[in-house]
Amino acid sequence: MAVYSEVIGTQRQAKTRERVFYSGMAIAILMVIFVGFSRTFYLRPYFHSERLIPLLILHGMIFSSWLALFVTQTTLVATKRTRIHMKLGVAGGVIAALMIIIGSFTAIVRAKGPSPLPDVNPLSFLTIPLGDMLVFGILVGAAFYFRRKLDTHKRLMLLSSIALLPAGVARWPIGFIETGGPLVFYGLADLFIVPCLVFDIVTRGRPHRATLLAGSLVVISQPLRLMIGSTHAWLVFATWLTRGIS
Repeated sequence: MAVYSEVIGTQRQAKTRERVFYSGMAIAILMVIFVGFSRTFYLRPYFHSERLIPLLILHGMIFSSWLALFVTQTTLVATKRTRIHMKLGVAGGVIAALMIIIGSFTAIVRAKGPSPLPDVNPLSFLTIPLGDMLVFGILVGAAFYFRRKLDTHKRLMLLSSIALLPAGVARWPIGFIETGGPLVFYGLADLFIVPCLVFDIVTRGRPHRATLLAGSLVVISQPLRLMIGSTHAWLVFATWLTRGIS
C-alpha cells in the first residue's frame, strides 16, 4: 500500500511539473512577442502617430489570437479541463491556417518596401518570414496529425510557437539585438529550445524524439534561409512572387 501511494504521489508530481512547464513556456513566449511588437502594434498609439494599413492590423490580430489561444490551451490542460481544450483545437487549426496565408501574403507585400535589415535586399530577406511560415506550418500540421499521442502533440505545439519567436525578439528595443541581425535574434530565440530539452532530460532521462526533430528543424532552417536568400534563383523567384503586388 505504501509503495502504491508513493507511485501515485510521484505521478502527481510529474503531472504538476509538466503543467507548470508548459504554462510557463506559453506565458514566456507571449511576453517576448508582446515586448517585441509593443511599439509597432500593441502600444502603437504611444509611439507612432500614423496608422497601420488594414493588412498589418489583420496580421497582428490573427497572430495575437494564436498566442492567446496557446496560453488558454495550456491553462486548460493545467486545470484539467481537457474537453474544452479539445473543442478549441478546431479553432486552433483555423487560426493556424489563416496565419500561414496572411503571414505569407504580408511578407510578400512588405518585400516591395525597404528591408528591415540594413544593406540586405528585401527580396533576400523574404526567405526569413516565409521560412517562419513554412516551419510553423510543418510543426502545427504534425502536431494535429499526432494529436492522440499527447507527449508528441504538446511538444510540437510548443516548438511551433517557439518558431515564431525570432520576429518578436528582433524587435526588442535593445541595441545589440537591433544591430546584430539574424545571428543575434535567431540565437536568442533558439534559447527557448534549451528548456524543452532540459525538461525532457529531467522528466524522461533523455530528449523526446519530437523535441529533437522539431528543434532541429527550427534551428537548421535558419541558416538555410539566409543561404537560399542570396542565390540568383531565389531572387528571380522572389521577383516573380512580388511582381503583382502594388
